[in-house]
Amino acid sequence: MKWEIEEILALISEKKYTEVREKIINLNPVHIGEIIENLDLSEAILIFRMLPKDLAVDVFNYINTEFQEKIIYSITDKEIKHIIDELYFDDMIDLLEEMPAKVVKKILQNSNVEERKLINEFLNYPESSAGSLMTIEYVDLKKDMTIREAIEHIKFTGINKETIYNCYVIDGHRKLEGIVSLRKLILSDYDLRVEEVMNKDVVYVNTHQDQEYVAGIFKKYDIIVVPVVDKEDRLTGIITIDDIIDVIDQENTEDFQKMAAMAPSEEAYLETGVWTLAKNRLTWLIILMLSATFTGGILKKFEDVLQSVVVLTFFIPMLMDTGGNSGSQSATLVIRSLALGEIDEKDTLRVIMKELGVSLIVGVILSFVNFLRIYYLQGTDLMVSLTVCITLLFTVVLAKIVGAILPIVAKKIKVDPAIMASPLITTIVDAGALMVYFSIAKLLLNI
Repeated sequence: MKWEIEEILALISEKKYTEVREKIINLNPVHIGEIIENLDLSEAILIFRMLPKDLAVDVFNYINTEFQEKIIYSITDKEIKHIIDELYFDDMIDLLEEMPAKVVKKILQNSNVEERKLINEFLNYPESSAGSLMTIEYVDLKKDMTIREAIEHIKFTGINKETIYNCYVIDGHRKLEGIVSLRKLILSDYDLRVEEVMNKDVVYVNTHQDQEYVAGIFKKYDIIVVPVVDKEDRLTGIITIDDIIDVIDQENTEDFQKMAAMAPSEEAYLETGVWTLAKNRLTWLIILMLSATFTGGILKKFEDVLQSVVVLTFFIPMLMDTGGNSGSQSATLVIRSLALGEIDEKDTLRVIMKELGVSLIVGVILSFVNFLRIYYLQGTDLMVSLTVCITLLFTVVLAKIVGAILPIVAKKIKVDPAIMASPLITTIVDAGALMVYFSIAKLLLNI
């Protein structure tokens, strides 16, 4: 496939557009999008206009936001209207959420009154809520329909729906009453009524529930689509698996950024300006830099210990690094388990006991290996070696318990657990490790 794309790019550079069109219309829309993104704007618009209308809409959906914006500015209102008319409703909402206000205004000008009303309603849902993810392109059925009437209804209305494999049964007030699969309808007696074959035990979400919760519902029930209801239990829309995959990708990216002490950003790395990247990183770096004054204060407090036994200084980086790494391991596992719903606040004690057991095993082994290294290989004084290794054991235990507890505390107080990851844990463990180190040194070395 790579050589085909390179061949088409070569033909474009040679301006052999007839051959380009013959080749490009047979490619996957994703690959056509990749080609367009690698062209100058004038050539990209030319190739985009070569595509059959339906294919152009599919390709538009796979182009990055920056290029979508350029295309909207460059094509006619008639072409914009065709794209808007053919895009699935949830994809159109995603597009509008990403675009600047002036582009949104141009798109809305090419929408009819009913569409504009729906768009404005969807754009008012809280960001990252089920309502902001859903689409209105689903098939609904009345429970008193016969199976024959239901199938005719699907044939008539289903052509522009995002999915017809699951149909939702509503009453006269649009309250969700059940769900029935297309397979069930086709295999049932055509004279039966829909309410006789529908499943009344419906898994659904509310418009204002968080997208992470919705993703958890998809995982828990192993489904590919979920209905969305409002506070009166009226069917409002559906969320499909393709949107949830995007959510999972977005949430994972956000967690990684928070765990690395950066403000979350949805923009691609190469498309983000250096000032924006710097701003996203700077706040936490300042906080962590200032928090390091705690460790500096501890070092100053125990200055007499360091002056008496200078060799203790050499082991401080190793203790602090091991503590930070140990805490990060526990925090990563706990944060992931919280995100997957494997643990919650009521499991705090079990998590602590598990990490205590792990930390004792890891701490004893690390301390033993370290003792062999610094006492036998480096010839360090026996009492100094014991001081370092006992401190190492306490540091690992402290780090792993802190790393396990902080994310759960964050969840309890409604803060993203990822914020309590590596940087904050490292700061706490560093201060604790130094306190333990110098206290043990004073005790064992009689300082």
